Amino acid sequence: MTEKSSEITLEALNKNLEAAQEFVRNQASLVCSDTTVHLQLDLIVEEIFVNIAHYAYTPQTGTVTINCKVSTEPARLTVSFADSGKPFNPLERADPDVTLSSNERSIGGLGIFLVKKYMTSTAYDYKDGKNIFTITLDF
Repeated sequence: MTEKSSEITLEALNKNLEAAQEFVRNQASLVCSDTTVHLQLDLIVEEIFVNIAHYAYTPQTGTVTINCKVSTEPARLTVSFADSGKPFNPLERADPDVTLSSNERSIGGLGIFLVKKYMTSTAYDYKDGKNIFTITLDF
């Protein structure tokens, strides 16, 4: 295998978080068996999926399509989350000042900060009425 692509579409609801995490974890396992990496991916998927579920369609609901591309040369996982909710680029938000205590920091932004910290790259695009947030992890 040099590259394999898989996709799943779920209702953007908290109850579907586990299915989203399992889908990404299963794809990642094709190129990486490191439990620590899988736990980090679970956290990253949770941050992105829950943000879409809570904010993209409010007060309605909608779907999120998760596309995973796995390649072996080089070993890489690319995951795209697409929703047709309100346009929002999470990468435009300034990183929180993690030197401040939680009481001194403003609320929000820590999740996307962790996503950027753990992933090799992150990207946002708004295309054809869809928010597309893509994360890449090189192994």
